[in-house]
Amino acid sequence: MTRAAMEVGSTRSGRRSWPLLAAVAIDSLGTGLYLPLSLLYFLKVTDLSLATIGLLVSVATAVTLPVPIAIGRLVDRLGPRPMVAGGQALQGLGFLIYLTVSGASSLVVAVLVATAGLRVYWSSVFTLIADQADAEGADAKDHWFAWTGMIREVGSGGGALLAGALLTIDSARVYDALLLGSALAFLAASLVVVFAVPPVPHALPPAEGHSGLRALLRDRPYLALIGTCTIFAMCSTFLALSLPVYVVQGLSGPRWAPGPLLAVNTMLLATCTAAVTRFVRRRCTRARAMAWGGWLWALWCAASAAAVLMPSGALVPFLAVVVVCFSVADMTYGPASNALAADATPAGSRGTYLAAFQYSFACSSIVAPSLFGLLFSQNRLLPWLAVGLLATLGSALMLRLERRLPQTPTDANAT
Repeated sequence: MTRAAMEVGSTRSGRRSWPLLAAVAIDSLGTGLYLPLSLLYFLKVTDLSLATIGLLVSVATAVTLPVPIAIGRLVDRLGPRPMVAGGQALQGLGFLIYLTVSGASSLVVAVLVATAGLRVYWSSVFTLIADQADAEGADAKDHWFAWTGMIREVGSGGGALLAGALLTIDSARVYDALLLGSALAFLAASLVVVFAVPPVPHALPPAEGHSGLRALLRDRPYLALIGTCTIFAMCSTFLALSLPVYVVQGLSGPRWAPGPLLAVNTMLLATCTAAVTRFVRRRCTRARAMAWGGWLWALWCAASAAAVLMPSGALVPFLAVVVVCFSVADMTYGPASNALAADATPAGSRGTYLAAFQYSFACSSIVAPSLFGLLFSQNRLLPWLAVGLLATLGSALMLRLERRLPQTPTDANAT
């Protein structure tokens, strides 16, 4: 990949990329504004218990699990832009409905609408990114996924910091203002996608039986890719899930430490992903980059377990280095996996395939909390052993799978 093709500031790349990057930034700002509220808002505006709220949110979320497959088919037929914009608009509507929540039924409706919008968005946005990248050249996908990931971290991190600062004022008006801001951000992002993101040629799916869900279910290499990426997604989601509990309860560390440590991860992802992606892609194929990410996650797990040996004075600096290892793994794996998933799709079926690819993240988000809770309750080191073994397994599977997946010209040059 040439340096000119990788630089976001190039003239052609700048003209085409800035509207989508702006939409991603505004969208992720809306996500960040809501993140510190989460279940806290429902506790504030209803008389429901935390257990009841958690159950209702889980049920409403589970109901939307079939959405990606249906949306993927629509993406193949209509293109990704209307689906991305529709998903953002639906999320905006959902957060406006949040402002009317007063009990169980209105809570379920609000969560259902917002979560459906979230599913629609994530089931189509990767196709939009890949299609925009194709307009620049076959080797631009890693670059696009790296930059959109960085922008997403900046937007969500900035929104969460702003919301966290405002929530120090314990007022119902602050809660409502944050939700309104989140809703308006999603609606604004939808308008940017509709009116500013340039259209690209869209390949219609071929004859039935040669595309869509039936073809996907017969595509064993791609199904294996989804399965392998589900393993890696478990690793990717484990830091935010495990670090606060492990530091405070497992290591008897300071309660203030998890916040800054997670902030280090966010800062690195927001500033270094493109540079790491450029470095890795010049040296290895996407599949091998994903395998390297898995090995780095395994190293992160081993180092996290070794933290029990650290004296109290060295614990936080050591954990900061450990978090850097996790971040490098995430930056090595993430853009390569999304680009490979996009390039491994047959013509006219990218929407269906990439929508199905999102189930790797959905499954990991369902399994990871239970896995961590179960293992940590038995022994504080068991989660790290399990995830380290999973990361190593994922890397081994990825190397075996590489020859069954399509290679791009840059992959061939990196071999």
